Amino acid sequence: MNKKEDEFMKILVTGGAGFIGSHTCVELLNSEYDVVVVDNLSNSSEVSLDRVKEITGKDLKFYKADLLDCDTLDKIFLKEHIETVIHFAGLKSVNESVDKPLEYYNNNITGTINLCACMKKYGVKNIIFSSSATVYGEPAVLPITEQCPKGTPTNPYGMTKWMIEEILKDIQLSDNSWNVIILRYFNPIGAHESGLIGEDPKGIPNNLLPYITQVAIGKRDYLNIYGNDYDTPDGTCIRDYIHVVDLARGHVMAINKLKENCGFKIYNLGTGKGYSVMEVLHTFEKVCGRKLPYKIAGRRKGDVMASYADASLAKKELGWEAIYDLEKMCQDAWNWQKKNPSGYQ
Repeated sequence: MNKKEDEFMKILVTGGAGFIGSHTCVELLNSEYDVVVVDNLSNSSEVSLDRVKEITGKDLKFYKADLLDCDTLDKIFLKEHIETVIHFAGLKSVNESVDKPLEYYNNNITGTINLCACMKKYGVKNIIFSSSATVYGEPAVLPITEQCPKGTPTNPYGMTKWMIEEILKDIQLSDNSWNVIILRYFNPIGAHESGLIGEDPKGIPNNLLPYITQVAIGKRDYLNIYGNDYDTPDGTCIRDYIHVVDLARGHVMAINKLKENCGFKIYNLGTGKGYSVMEVLHTFEKVCGRKLPYKIAGRRKGDVMASYADASLAKKELGWEAIYDLEKMCQDAWNWQKKNPSGYQ
């Protein structure tokens, strides 16, 4: 790749120190892109970026900054000559969003509007947005295709993703020189196989796998399983779990799509297989070699019964598909947790 010929080389990654962001930085650096990270470190650690450099043997630029701070954002765009943006930054807890809707709407939506305004000012018109399968709400069909109508998300977190998609669609509609790719993730788990970077939630984990790994390492006494009375084979919720490295690869392939002046595109990133909470637990037990204690609790507000992807469009148009299975996801998550019992602390 000749850097002079390729105008997509310098990539701003918002939320790049987070779980998915850090893994994507690895894949970008390994693909010879220049990476600039903006992260306010509210739910991440700068150590992850040091580890990214260690894994790749390459450097990146880091700014500790918040997307709500327009002045700092402006200075970064002025200095760095960004060409493409991958936008991960945002608050992401389903539960917390139900309790703190104002905080979620302000942070996620205002932050995105500020980012897009800055992009417009500096003529940066390529963006990949980290969306979520939550925009489908209670899905109309399974597996979920991109043609599946957007439902009403069951929580404010999902609603912010839903609204940001609409904002980006309207921007592209108003100016067709913008290229916008929406990636709707299913459930990212796992970690880099080096064990150097992985998921490090602050406080009580909101997602299943980090909770399981913390039970396995002895940080938590047992796993809460929220509801075993769903209409599924074992009564627990079904989700499409995807290895975070597969997900990160999807972003690099999406940049290639931007280069085609693709306009506005939406892709599901998932494996196409649904696993129940109990199946994930038993697979993890197999990997760590012992039974883990759990308790059945009541259903959580905002949880849908089943959600899994039809990701055939991403295969057809991006040349992307998930390659890692559930056992590999559990192995890599366990390897990360064993090597980093207290996360990045």
